[in-house]
Amino acid sequence: MAFAGLGDAHRAWELLGMINPVNHGGSSKAIATYRVEPYVVAADVYALPPHTGRGGWTWYTGSAGWMYRLIMESLLGLRLEVDKLYFAPHFPSTWDSFVVHYRCRETVYHIMVRRARHGQTATSVTLDGVMQHGTFVPLVDDRAEHRAEVTCSPSGTV
Repeated sequence: MAFAGLGDAHRAWELLGMINPVNHGGSSKAIATYRVEPYVVAADVYALPPHTGRGGWTWYTGSAGWMYRLIMESLLGLRLEVDKLYFAPHFPSTWDSFVVHYRCRETVYHIMVRRARHGQTATSVTLDGVMQHGTFVPLVDDRAEHRAEVTCSPSGTV
């Protein structure tokens, strides 16, 4: 979160890759090293012998919640303010866009977030084909499905 806050998206995404439990279950060797459940967030991954690479403190209260906040808020840049959803993403260099399916009470928003073209600095938002005047997706609970497109300059492109 700190590296994303400093605008160092490359380091932030690199560290996410290191702590993401899914990345520790790709081979039998990785599983034997990590030695904990690949579907929970470990509070620690040991760096010193004889336990180098081993996960620890799984099911640790709060670690999954903080990882969710890291991904959603710090890296994808979602920020909810009452009934408005803002975006300030830190795109990895390999991404031009991403999709968020956001549920607000009984209403679903399908939101395509795109990297702005070179030279474009202003954020633009289209909701159900209508250009919005703000730099956010307005949220209403009308029990419908909505489609939005958000184009913004990445806060910290790698």
